[in-house]
Amino acid sequence: MQAHKLRTTQHATPQEPLLLFGAALKPDGSPTQTLRNRVAAAVRFGQSRPAILYIPTGGAPKNAQTEASVMRKLLHAHAIPDTSILLEDTASDTFTSIKACSAVLRRLKHPKTAPLYFATSTYHAPRCWVLLRLAGWVPHAVPYHPFPIFPQNSYAKVLLIVAHEILATLWDSLLVLLWRIVR
Repeated sequence: MQAHKLRTTQHATPQEPLLLFGAALKPDGSPTQTLRNRVAAAVRFGQSRPAILYIPTGGAPKNAQTEASVMRKLLHAHAIPDTSILLEDTASDTFTSIKACSAVLRRLKHPKTAPLYFATSTYHAPRCWVLLRLAGWVPHAVPYHPFPIFPQNSYAKVLLIVAHEILATLWDSLLVLLWRIVR
């Protein structure tokens, strides 16, 4: 992970962290449309704030690329400078992203009572919100429109996504609670 210190703008406004949750890459290491949409939603939200620190998280590599490194390239394509990006490229899933990003946020001295923005797909947002809340943060999902709620149009695939998110939320919630007790 690259070194980063909390920076301020010319007006001494501290950067507000915005977590960008990764999505699986294509086999060649390029971004899926879902990942592109998540980054675009984050950038659009960031344009309405005085100073955002984008924290892309995701370390599941494909073709020597991590989700976080691909998101950094997408942020660069939107003219976001490196000084506004802090990679977290070790996490392999949503739970480990919560753990790793919590460590980053503690190092940045982000107050537990301050809003913590995050960008992800609409179907994934409830799980991220619950896990961040259980980890002790005050999460706020950035708007994801005009992008579709689900990446698939098939009712069977949508049902599988919903079932996965429900089960994963329950399992990951248990993991976050155990992590908070044990650490």
